[in-house]
Amino acid sequence: MKSVALVALGSNLGNSASIVLNAIQRLQAFSEEPLLKSSLWQTTPVDCPPGSSPFVNAAVALVPREGETPETLLGKLQELEREFGRQPKTILNEARPLDLDLIAFGDEIRDSEMLTLPHARAHQRKFVLQPLSEIAPDFVFPDRSQTVADLLTALQTDEVLVPIK
Repeated sequence: MKSVALVALGSNLGNSASIVLNAIQRLQAFSEEPLLKSSLWQTTPVDCPPGSSPFVNAAVALVPREGETPETLLGKLQELEREFGRQPKTILNEARPLDLDLIAFGDEIRDSEMLTLPHARAHQRKFVLQPLSEIAPDFVFPDRSQTVADLLTALQTDEVLVPIK
């Protein structure tokens, strides 16, 4: 069985919905099979500087190309962020045109300076779990025992998510 990589997308700078939709189209090139795509969600900023704009968030599931590793996929995601105008961070969680997070890569576990898999805070963030629940509700993170759907149901948060039509 082929591994599935889960990628969370976010934007709160520029035409965020258009940016996220364009990025989803670009991510198809990284997948051997058609992407599974969530809806777009407008979300309240979490752990961002005061006055930050709302985010547009989504998630995709892709089947990495043969020979792809979590590290090489991460490099491609970071390059795509730069193509969309992402600059090196000057302030933690500042506004950005595109943020791509590798949430999981099959059952791979990593804990290095470069990459943590599964994503360290994905299970605590509604803006990640809600879109993921649309495309991979039964996915179980390799370091957890609950499904994405169960994690979302159990999550207690003030985050507000509104579907974008």
